Amino acid sequence: MQAIRRLLNRLVGTRTLVTAASTMETRVLNCDPYSITFSEDGSVSISAPDTEFALRTASEILTKDKNVVVFPTETVYGLGASALDPSAVSLIYSTKGRPSDNPLIVHISSRAMLQSLLPPSYIIPSTYAKLMDAFWPGPLTLLFPANPDVVPSIVTAGHPTVAVREPSHPVARALIALANTPLAAPSANSSGKPSPTKAEHVAADLHGRVSLILDGGACDVGLESTVVDGLAADGHLRVLRPGGVTVEDLERVIEGSGVKVLVHRRDYKDEQQEAAPTTPGMKYRHYAPRSPVYLLMQTNSGSTDSKLGAEKVPSVREAITSLLDQLPCAAVGEAGARPVKVGLLSCPDSPLTAALGTPEYEGGDEAGLRVRVEWSRRALGALGEPSVTARVLFDGLISLDQEGVDVILVEGVEETHEGLAVMNRVRKAAAETVWVRV
Repeated sequence: MQAIRRLLNRLVGTRTLVTAASTMETRVLNCDPYSITFSEDGSVSISAPDTEFALRTASEILTKDKNVVVFPTETVYGLGASALDPSAVSLIYSTKGRPSDNPLIVHISSRAMLQSLLPPSYIIPSTYAKLMDAFWPGPLTLLFPANPDVVPSIVTAGHPTVAVREPSHPVARALIALANTPLAAPSANSSGKPSPTKAEHVAADLHGRVSLILDGGACDVGLESTVVDGLAADGHLRVLRPGGVTVEDLERVIEGSGVKVLVHRRDYKDEQQEAAPTTPGMKYRHYAPRSPVYLLMQTNSGSTDSKLGAEKVPSVREAITSLLDQLPCAAVGEAGARPVKVGLLSCPDSPLTAALGTPEYEGGDEAGLRVRVEWSRRALGALGEPSVTARVLFDGLISLDQEGVDVILVEGVEETHEGLAVMNRVRKAAAETVWVRV
């Protein structure tokens, strides 16, 4: 029987990963998003047999086995379980090593499924209705009052609110619809690491810890959803976590309503909420690879974060030299055993990239650096393409980490549009911000 199952898996595009340290078999099933269509009533049609097999297999794991499944969304890959089953949700926390006071986002496939999570008497406010009409399905999460008789407290970390979104990725929508249950789903990675935007990212991190990964290709957005709390008495929208729906997008939809869009830590602070967050991404250090990350900020970037005058900020050469000298691996470079491996994520058309691309930063003593440097460069989006930067950020961090670089340098970008979300993630990943003068 096992031989027949493996043969069938190969025929439908299965990849199998087994580790010596674990007896759990991790299967990766390919899903073609273009083979999935939805009717007006929300029913699903799947034209590709292998995709249908993969989705129905995942649905059975979620509903019959009460276990977790990895699936793609437009933002990042998610580790999902039935949001209505506390024991299944507990597997999310144990698989990720996630702190139990870090709440989860619930993913739905219809407005009816949303209503099932809310108190029967609750009426969705007009501001929320506008946002849902504009951005659902899509990368926007909204906080709602939770029905405690339906939503387990393990999902909300004991809060009276639940974070909900309707993903737009066809594989995610189809899986939720077929399983006919809302799915609690954080990013499918070990807690604290960069979020995965490709199935291979998940396989490298969680192999042996999950039984099934649905491979629906690379994620289009590349950063987690924007989380908005509009439940305060003043009616204003508070962005708890910036993401794929930008502040500018939100302001456009509610223009003229008198409602303000306030960004946490930019426009206001809430220490109580930070201590007991109502949504992911607020309390703990996130998105950090094994290699230490340093955020490079330029004095001409327009940011007010630097407490130094421009004339006191070190040049790029001075800053890089000082930084590399402080690394534990610098002694290895000085000894000549190997160069220090430096990963660089920067915008291809920026002055910083131009400066670091010159030969003076490639060598050792003759270049003014006291260690030999081996660069590994990845391009973020161009300066005017923050959506591209968002899409490639996590992939760049993960790929450089897998290369085994000693340190990763990330260029800061302007905090507008998707750049706000990019900088939110980089700051949480970075060990330190280094100011440079170009």
